[in-house]
Amino acid sequence: MILIDRALQQREEENKPIRVGMIGAGFMGRMIAFQIGTSVTGMRMVAIANRHVEKAKEAYALAGIHDVQEVSELDELEDAILKGRCAVTENPLLLSRAENIDVLIEVTGTINYAVYPILEAIQHNKHVILMNAELDATLGPILKTFADKKRVVYTNADGDQPGVEMNLYRFVKGTGIRPVLAGNVKGLYDPHRTPETQAAFAKQWGQNPRMVTSFADGTKVSFEQAVVANATGMSIAKRGMLGFTVPSGMEIREAFKIYPADVLLKGNGIVDYLVAAEPGAGVFIIGHETHPLQRKYLELYKLGKGPFYCFYAPYHLCHFEIPNSVARTVIFHDAAATPMGAPQVDVVATAKRDLRKGEMLDGIGCFMTYGQCEKAEITYSEQLLPMGIAEGCVLNRDITKDAVLTYRDVTLPENSMSVELRRQQDQSFFSGQKDMETASLKERSRHSEEERYWEVYHFGAGNRDSQVMP
Repeated sequence: MILIDRALQQREEENKPIRVGMIGAGFMGRMIAFQIGTSVTGMRMVAIANRHVEKAKEAYALAGIHDVQEVSELDELEDAILKGRCAVTENPLLLSRAENIDVLIEVTGTINYAVYPILEAIQHNKHVILMNAELDATLGPILKTFADKKRVVYTNADGDQPGVEMNLYRFVKGTGIRPVLAGNVKGLYDPHRTPETQAAFAKQWGQNPRMVTSFADGTKVSFEQAVVANATGMSIAKRGMLGFTVPSGMEIREAFKIYPADVLLKGNGIVDYLVAAEPGAGVFIIGHETHPLQRKYLELYKLGKGPFYCFYAPYHLCHFEIPNSVARTVIFHDAAATPMGAPQVDVVATAKRDLRKGEMLDGIGCFMTYGQCEKAEITYSEQLLPMGIAEGCVLNRDITKDAVLTYRDVTLPENSMSVELRRQQDQSFFSGQKDMETASLKERSRHSEEERYWEVYHFGAGNRDSQVMP
């Protein structure tokens, strides 16, 4: 991006590279490490945390970095960074607390496992970049509140669809044209796909079958578009979004015309997606302009007669673009995509098959539920179950296929950190209890922070006392 290249070059010349820590060394994490390690000046990946530390070492090795120190204590990590050695650990809290790390990238795609290191990073005045739409859509507004109090940046990432959409949104808005739709493009949508149906594709690309399933069943695009809605103030046209499937090969610049004008012009506009439009990896913004003089020039510039105009980016390049987020965050204190306040759109858990009383829900990208967008105020007023906290819930009654679950339908996991934070988010923005002055990022349990975190780490259900924050 403009300015970033020169700013990073200056950091390199001054021998003050941005020191990056990363949680997660999976499919995307290892390529972020490769990108920063081989192609970016003025920036260093100084530490990687992963549940299996060998994967973190492999990520460094892929980038040609073999002088790596495994650490288990904070002072060991700090010493390694000061000596210029890359560090790996299975304890992500070390990265959150290290003074010699400027910014944390979270790229696990998890919620329970990821949330505590993020809270710790914020508490220790560290910027946080998420390549984790699942967590951001579920708990982003409350996490942004805590980050604001610490005056650090909390943001989703360039390269992932929400970040690319937001860059395009800001561009269109900056021209004076009103953005009325922020759109995503998908090649497939089938809410009943499972890890079994997606196993071959996942194996072909070396990806996690659960993650691939969340792409196919619509859960991922729902989380992504909820992130964009929460960053722009946009809403949705209906539960699940419109999600038009267009004739194969139809270009975005033509496909967008299927949206009804009254839907686009209502309120702050909507987020949505198209299936089968080209370019297949793109995102798009529909803008609205009524001034005759502006429309005349937009027609001259080959954007059509209006009053609706389509702007699109034909690709999102994931790990290639992550360094832009790092530089924007640390040098310019600029967020690619961050909640603007109260949540606008949520993602609610929906039965993928007939479910039976007593069953335990298996979570994102699995066999039992898929996620679809709903207006946040409806999620709260109807007590719908957020997809991001559905895993581990036990059903209190039978649920029919494609029915949306509610809190009344389930028993929530005991002592879940994510459930506790979600409760606080709902209270803060919807129940009138908006006084956040007593909010604290410090642990208040009689148990140690380490003990509480490892319960999440190993078992996916949070702390014993559910008192992460007031």
